[in-house]
Amino acid sequence: MFKPIAIATAIAGTLDILAAIISTLIPGKSPIHMLQSVASGPLGAVALTSPAYAAAGLLVHFAIMACMVSAYMVAARQSRLLLDRPILAGTLYGVLLWLVMYWVVLPLRFSAPHPSQLAAIAQQLFCHIVLVGIPIGLIATRYLRSAGPAR
Repeated sequence: MFKPIAIATAIAGTLDILAAIISTLIPGKSPIHMLQSVASGPLGAVALTSPAYAAAGLLVHFAIMACMVSAYMVAARQSRLLLDRPILAGTLYGVLLWLVMYWVVLPLRFSAPHPSQLAAIAQQLFCHIVLVGIPIGLIATRYLRSAGPAR
């Protein structure tokens, strides 16, 4: 199951980080600082002290994505529905990932307020559904469907 996890992590991770970079550039902010902020999740404030920590932020991003992908792949091996309905399942998984990230992880780690602006929520949901959840669902179906659920 390594191959579909690696492919989905590379694709969904790249799409998601590109969206984050674009979202950072539009208001004129630095993608390097954004990646340092990602690194500050596990590394703390030291990650904000040097642009070199941007590389760590990129690694953290892809590590988190690999966990998200792995969880879906394990679930997909247990549930034929996830493999038979990849768009629906990927959409629902994207919403679940958004809920966990913005209502659990970010508030716990950074004391970030819950999202409240409709445009920001729509953008975040778009990224989690279209750039992360659906690609993961489609890749799982492509690589795991022939194997069927592992029961």
